[in-house]
Amino acid sequence: MSSVVRPALSLIVLMSLITGVAYPLVVTAVAQVAFPEQANGSLLRDAQGKVRGSALIAQEFVGDAWFHSRPSAGDFATVSSAASNLAPSNPDLATRVVGAAQQLQVPGQGPVPLALLTTSGSGLDPHLPPEAIRYQLARVAAARQLPVAQVQALVEAHTERPLVGPPVVNVLVLNQALEQM
Repeated sequence: MSSVVRPALSLIVLMSLITGVAYPLVVTAVAQVAFPEQANGSLLRDAQGKVRGSALIAQEFVGDAWFHSRPSAGDFATVSSAASNLAPSNPDLATRVVGAAQQLQVPGQGPVPLALLTTSGSGLDPHLPPEAIRYQLARVAAARQLPVAQVQALVEAHTERPLVGPPVVNVLVLNQALEQM
C-alpha cells in the first residue's frame, strides 16, 4: 500500500507546485515584461495622475455633455459581468430595446444605432462603432457649446482601426479627451 500512496502523494504535491505556483508565476512574469500596461489593467489616468478607469471596461456616463456607452446587463459592475441572456424572441428584450430607442431617438437623425440599444457579450465592452458615436455628436457638441466639426475631429482622432475587425471608439478615452478640451 505504501508503495502506491507515497508516489501518488508526491505526484499530487509536485503537480500542485508546478500548476499552482510555478506556472502562474512564469505567466505573470512574462506578461509584466511583454505587456506591462495590459497586465496591470490598462488604467487611464487624468492630468493629476488619478485613475479614472480602465481602457478595457466600460463606464456609465450620464448627461448630455458625455458620449454614452452601450447598455450594461450588469449595471457596469465588473463582478456581475455578463450578457443579459435574453433571447431575440424574448418579449422583455423587445420591450427594453423599444423603450431605449424611444428615449435615445433624435428627430431627423434616423434610427438609433443598435450598439446603443443592446448589451455586449460581457456587458462591459468599452467600445462603440463610429456610427453610434456620430449619432450622439450633435447632442454632446450642443451641451458643451462646441462646434460639431471640432467634436467630430476629436472623434476621428480617437477612432481605432484595428488590423482585424471594424473601426471602434473607446468611449472612456474619448470622454477623457473631451474633458480636456
